[in-house]
Amino acid sequence: MNPRRKSRLKVVVLIMFSVAVAAGLTLYALSQNIDLFYTPSEIVKGKNNDPQLKPAVGQRIRVGGMVVEGSVKRDDKTLKVEFNLNDIGPAITVEYEGILPDLFREGQGIVAQGVLVEPTRLKASEVLAKHDENYMPPELGDKMKQQHNAVGVAEGDLKGESIRDKAELDRTFNTLQGESK
Repeated sequence: MNPRRKSRLKVVVLIMFSVAVAAGLTLYALSQNIDLFYTPSEIVKGKNNDPQLKPAVGQRIRVGGMVVEGSVKRDDKTLKVEFNLNDIGPAITVEYEGILPDLFREGQGIVAQGVLVEPTRLKASEVLAKHDENYMPPELGDKMKQQHNAVGVAEGDLKGESIRDKAELDRTFNTLQGESK
């Protein structure tokens, strides 16, 4: 092999080695920030009921499920809250210290992010409450009400809608407005 080819080969090998090291370091850094999503059943039984696919104690995860009725326990002196979370199977216990979202309540779906401290216990750093498709932010509700009143169309016919349809629309709007407060 002539010297020119030999030096080119060294440069190519050095570049490939550098790229491999950079990719490895990047993947290592990203692996610490990955939060895998589990349901309470998957935490207890493993994904697809495979015990080898259970999250390890100390692993950072996200878990989603329903807050079990009657399971919320609040500490009167601090912001600590403990509650059970389940889906269709076994429940896990979630402990959280902080202000819970306004939509948090028993029977409500939530997503908690944190570290698994025991096989069925999660120490959450964040709790997110889910809402259904009927949720409407108050600001949007106010604007819709203003636009609805500003239409100024006769009561009899609003783009082909009957008075009954308009009344139904008003009832639905008022119901949604009441739920968002």
